[in-house]
Amino acid sequence: MYRYDEFDAAFVAERVAQFKDQVARRLAGELTDEQFRPLRLQNGVYLQLHAYMLRIAVPYGTLASRQMRMLAHIARRYDRGYGHFTTRQNIQFNWPALADCPAILSELASVEMHAIQTSGNNIRNVTADQFAGAAADEIEDPRPYCEILRQWSSLHPEFSFLPRKFKIAVTGAARDRAAIQVHDIGYHIVRNAAGEIGFTCYVGGGLGRTPLIGHKIRDFLPKADLLAYTAAVVRIYNLEGRRDNKFKARIKILVHDKGAGAIRAEVEEEFARNPEPAIRLPQKEIDRIRAYFALPALPPRSSHSAGFAARRAKDPAFARFVERNVVAHKVEGYGIVTVSLKPIGGIPGDITAEQMDAVADLAERYSHDEVRVAHEQNLVLPHVALDDLPAVFDRLSETGLATANVGLVTDIIACPGLDYCGLATARSIPVAQRISERFEARSREIGELKINISGCINACGHHHVGHIGILGLEKKGVESYQITLGGSADENCAIGEVVGPGFSSEEIVDAVETLVDTYLKVRNGKDEDFLAAYRRVGMAPFKEALYERA
Repeated sequence: MYRYDEFDAAFVAERVAQFKDQVARRLAGELTDEQFRPLRLQNGVYLQLHAYMLRIAVPYGTLASRQMRMLAHIARRYDRGYGHFTTRQNIQFNWPALADCPAILSELASVEMHAIQTSGNNIRNVTADQFAGAAADEIEDPRPYCEILRQWSSLHPEFSFLPRKFKIAVTGAARDRAAIQVHDIGYHIVRNAAGEIGFTCYVGGGLGRTPLIGHKIRDFLPKADLLAYTAAVVRIYNLEGRRDNKFKARIKILVHDKGAGAIRAEVEEEFARNPEPAIRLPQKEIDRIRAYFALPALPPRSSHSAGFAARRAKDPAFARFVERNVVAHKVEGYGIVTVSLKPIGGIPGDITAEQMDAVADLAERYSHDEVRVAHEQNLVLPHVALDDLPAVFDRLSETGLATANVGLVTDIIACPGLDYCGLATARSIPVAQRISERFEARSREIGELKINISGCINACGHHHVGHIGILGLEKKGVESYQITLGGSADENCAIGEVVGPGFSSEEIVDAVETLVDTYLKVRNGKDEDFLAAYRRVGMAPFKEALYERA
């Protein structure tokens, strides 16, 4: 895990001191709300429906136990005892007092955390596969490259005031678990015919009011050119992106309007004209950063654990947990454990201070001091010995974190919606809770099915790439929910298709149940999941069933 050097520490400390002064001036009336707004946004402080909200960066979704304990401390001391993990692998606190924000940032700095560039028209938190460095199917750990991008982009003098926010994701496995094709830039680590490892580059993806899938503009980019090529892409966007209309200001609109071929040619020309040797990555520097992310020294373990096998055979709850929440590790005798933050009837992504402490304890004792945040709003213990899984499961059960539903219909992604967000037009949380409760008993029968819910067209719940997507809108003062089908955020990325007219808050859960029942009727055996069935039979049977019911 990366450790701040002297520059990082000084940089974050200076920013905290600056913001402390800015907050004092705002509270004293020396700054108007309008004058203060860009200053607070640069430090991750939003003004939401009912209170300020602080968004804290979790670069590439990686946390140490001491950092998780600090988040628990902040939840207790400065908030209402909980936090909310987001689809950007960040954490949000919904109730901090503005006067306390500098103190919170100071305490975060003591454990190498900050809130810089979690808002504003700049390069946001760089995200990665939550299984990075541990996954059995990985070509290479993407996190060193995310860290290199983080260092390069933080307060970049040329790219701090872009036309709009800019998001980058990197994945290192054939299976895309970082949704790279719906990012402004997505990098996929690949191996070419010569055996060299580099990046495939996608540009112009994004969700929101205009959902678009990114275009591949480079099949293979050598590692040494990562920063120079990224700079070329962002520079073209900075020069040509629209600034007259914030709804058309993202790079995806530029790529759409000019065409991927034209953008590719411009980026390649810019890259060739300005190779920027100062930021050409030497292998020595890549190796230096990579050393921070070296796989922990995992003591040899047998691939067959007698204790693990016996517990699995006699305890159905443990067996279900292993089936749904544990995947293969690259080292024999270990597993990667996903900790679901989606209890039945709970709020997706929410976690209490006590639960944060419990996860920190488990990470310290059983996962070599590492925790990951998934963009699906769950947590991950990446290095757990199979022998230790029963003890981990028991502790998770005690703290309400052992829900065995990863990838199932109750593992719902949802934004905070109108319960918190000033931009939202409808509630997301109650819909997610009711769907979760409705399908609890049937989730294993239904199998893999991803439901994503957003409370407005900004799509923070990534509804466009849900197998079933739900968008909350306001129509004549009443909440209305539009449904999309067939979305996917993986390597076969797809934007869901709108089914038809929306449904009221009272109707939406029944509508989802109709869709699920239709899937169960049309699927070609139990092994065909919802997305595969939808792609085989198309929209017609689902639409017919929905509106016959209506």
